[in-house]
Amino acid sequence: MNSFQYAGMPDVIFGEGALKTALDARLPKVGQNVLLAYGGGSIKKNGIYDAVMELLSAHGKTVTGFSGIMANPTYAKVQEGAALVRENHIDFILAVGGGSVIDSCKIVSAQAKMEQDIWKSEFTDHVYPTAFVPFGAVVTVSGTGAEMNGGAVITNEETKQKNGMGGAMADFVILDPSYTLSVPMRQAISGAFDTLSHCMETYFGKPSATNVSDEMNEAVMQNVIRNIRAMIRDPRDVAVRSELMWDSSMAENGILKIGKQTDFQNHMIEHQLGAYTDCNHGQGLAVIHPAVYRHLAEDNTAKFCRFAEKVFHLSKDGRTDLEFALAGIKALEDFIREIGLPTTLTELKANMRPGSVDPTDETILRKVADTCVITPGCARQMSRDEIFEILKECI
Repeated sequence: MNSFQYAGMPDVIFGEGALKTALDARLPKVGQNVLLAYGGGSIKKNGIYDAVMELLSAHGKTVTGFSGIMANPTYAKVQEGAALVRENHIDFILAVGGGSVIDSCKIVSAQAKMEQDIWKSEFTDHVYPTAFVPFGAVVTVSGTGAEMNGGAVITNEETKQKNGMGGAMADFVILDPSYTLSVPMRQAISGAFDTLSHCMETYFGKPSATNVSDEMNEAVMQNVIRNIRAMIRDPRDVAVRSELMWDSSMAENGILKIGKQTDFQNHMIEHQLGAYTDCNHGQGLAVIHPAVYRHLAEDNTAKFCRFAEKVFHLSKDGRTDLEFALAGIKALEDFIREIGLPTTLTELKANMRPGSVDPTDETILRKVADTCVITPGCARQMSRDEIFEILKECI
């Protein structure tokens, strides 16, 4: 196990009815002016907006709305939010939504306190924010685990970059699993697969020798797989949604990463695929993971064998180590197909909005390979040419 420091996670209030309990206790401690951030308006249809506004009003807060935060949030949208914070002298930001809303608020919180452009500061000057407008998160769509850390993924449409950025950590997080019941099933499954992806990106990191974090990770991955299947069987089962919601948080609250060097090469590839095509994040990951892992099976065979045995409960049955490792990757791909996610870019294309950029266009895939972040690798570092070959294999 590598050396580590663990600073803990935000204050978490979990369970049905958590909103009132949490806000009644915390709103008296924040300032008068509140920025209420949310996405496309689904919270106005499912009643969450009214519930939040009622509590904000009961505590006498002056509310400024920041709506329309999109999936794959853009840098322009972040700057819009930061301007609202400055203009309205916002004391506290309340993010209500999924990972896109929460990620946006992390960077809004930081940019509002900075005179310089935060994108330039982080990517050119390598200077990261240290002052933030306080914020809390009400999670309505689980999967990203965004509420558990200070990292955010933002798309700069001008430069065609979808990058991880450093922003604020939420002061508190409200997790009510019943809120996820109104999420469309395809979106819920995509989010849950993102959770599984986070787990795998950590599990196959370094060191490859299994430690206590990895053994905990195996349990979370099994739980995700079991409960995705259960959610598909009974979409209204709140107990199942509870498991998946906490799985999502566990994958990103740092506990599974203790003593590990994580990799996240699959995420880096998908981020750039999303930057060029605006594809769904979880669906893009579903396509990319098996292809990347087939390329790495020979380089981290023992860990892929353990994955096959512990996570998918396969038996070796006389297979060589490499054959068993590949069987585990095949089980992952079969599971992706079972739960209705795409396993090729052609299938991904069929799920995208008309007029979207074609994810099977090799010119686009070459740009993705040439611009994605290259990580040290869970087994070895990949070249841009190899990533291009992987993307072509995904077509």
